[in-house]
Amino acid sequence: MPTNVPFHVVRDDDDAAVLSGGVIAIGNFDGVHRGHQAVIEAGLQMAARLDVPACAMTFEPHPRQLFQPDVPLFRLSPAGTKLKLLQAAGLDGAVIAAFDRGFAGQTAETFIDDVLIGRLGVRGVAIGHNFHFGKARGGNPQMLADIGREKGFEVAIVGPQGAADTVFSSSAVREHLAAGRIGEAAAILGYRWFFEAEVRHGEKRGRDLGYPTANMALDPACGLRHGVYAVRAVIDGAQVGGVANFGIRPQFDSGAPLFETYLFDFKGDLYGKTFSVTPLAFLRDEERFESLDALIAQMDKDAAQARGIIAGLAQDDPVSSYPMAKALAAMNLA
Repeated sequence: MPTNVPFHVVRDDDDAAVLSGGVIAIGNFDGVHRGHQAVIEAGLQMAARLDVPACAMTFEPHPRQLFQPDVPLFRLSPAGTKLKLLQAAGLDGAVIAAFDRGFAGQTAETFIDDVLIGRLGVRGVAIGHNFHFGKARGGNPQMLADIGREKGFEVAIVGPQGAADTVFSSSAVREHLAAGRIGEAAAILGYRWFFEAEVRHGEKRGRDLGYPTANMALDPACGLRHGVYAVRAVIDGAQVGGVANFGIRPQFDSGAPLFETYLFDFKGDLYGKTFSVTPLAFLRDEERFESLDALIAQMDKDAAQARGIIAGLAQDDPVSSYPMAKALAAMNLA
C-alpha cells in the first residue's frame, strides 16, 4: 500500500480530469475496514491491469445523516480521517460526492450516465455485493454489471468478507468499540481505531493530581465505551504512550464527555495542537472513589498497567502485521 505518491481529492465543483478514465471503488467506506479494503484492492488490481488511475468515490455527509438526521451516528472516520485512510490503502485519489436530496433523488441510470460515464469516464468500477444506489435504492450490483458490459466499463463485485464467523462491517466495529473490545475492532479494521482532535483547555485538575492531561472533545455521537485506556499518541511524528480516561469524570463534575490523556515522559505545550490518539486496550470503567488519595492510587495502578501493555506491544503486536496498520504507521497516523 504505497503512501508516498500524490493523493488527489475531487469534490463536486472541481475539475475531475485528474482522476477521469480510471477505476473507481464506490462506497461509504466508514472506517475503511478490511471489507472495504477488499473492494479497494479489487479496484487497484483492475486499475493496474488497465494501466489507469484507481480512486474511491465516497459520500459526504454519510447518507444516514440525510435520511435519519435525528439519530446520532458514530462515525468511525470523519471525512478528513477517511481520506487519509483511503490514501493509506494505496489509491490515487478520492471523489467526494455531496450527498444531498438532489443527489439521492437521481435514478440509478442517471448516476451511471451522468456521474460515472459523463463526468468520470470510468474504465472500471469495484463495489461490494450489497451496494445499492440511486433513487429508492433502485440500482444494484447486477444492474451495474449489465450496464457496464453494454457501455464499455468493467465491474468487479466483491463478496462478503470476514473471518472466524465474523462479517467485516462498520456496524460490527461500532459494537466492539462500544463494549471496549479494542482488539476485536482492530481485527475487522485491519488497524486499531484512532481519532484526531484538538487539545483544549480544561480544569487542570490532572496537574494538581500529578497527572496533567491533554484534553480532547470528541464528536458527541462517539460510541467508544467510557473508561480508562492504554493509548498511543502520535505528536509531531513521534509515538508517545500514555493512559487516558474517556467519559464524564464522576469524581468531579459528571460533565460533557472528554478524552483526557496523560502522556508518559512527555514535556511540552499541546494546547491548540491537533494529533491522533489510538486506544490500545481497555483497562476499566470510570468510577467514583471515596477520596482523592484513593483516586490517585488507582491512577498509579492504571499508569503502570498501561506502561506494561505498551511495552508488551513493542515486543509483539499482532495488529502491526496488517497492511493498513503498516501504511498508517508509515504515514505517522496511528
